[in-house]
Amino acid sequence: MPPRIKAVLLLTVAVFLAFLRRLFGRSPRGVALFRRHYAKDGLSPLSPEQRDAMRSFGVCIACGLCDRGERVRIERSGGAYHGVMELMLAASRSMPDFGAAALAFAHVPEDILADKERICPTGVQMRKVAAFVRAKAADARISLAVDASGPPPVRPSTD
Repeated sequence: MPPRIKAVLLLTVAVFLAFLRRLFGRSPRGVALFRRHYAKDGLSPLSPEQRDAMRSFGVCIACGLCDRGERVRIERSGGAYHGVMELMLAASRSMPDFGAAALAFAHVPEDILADKERICPTGVQMRKVAAFVRAKAADARISLAVDASGPPPVRPSTD
């Protein structure tokens, strides 16, 4: 059978089966479908208000002012916390990383975040970011630590 005809046939069967599943209610919909597809990736559904809040997190310009005076907290964290700026730039924008970000936010007290907000030239609402990340952290994934002391593990060939 020619490849194009086979592809069209497979696609037709898949569409027909999807239609039947929907027609007879055997297929999850809405949030249940979203969770089924994306939970393993550390993504969770957002309300319209949460989506709007997340859009506001992207105003950090990486000026570094919020990292002033953070050396001691960074050292005490043992590698879990790398500074406020990193949290504002990376962790607060990537839902799969919210679990790790919440662990890092644990090293920064709320009053310190309030002080950092006052000096931020773009007005990042750091306490709001921290609260959002903490609230969504349970749905995120935390990557397992890698032992970097030896050579990388050898994976079996799939050939």
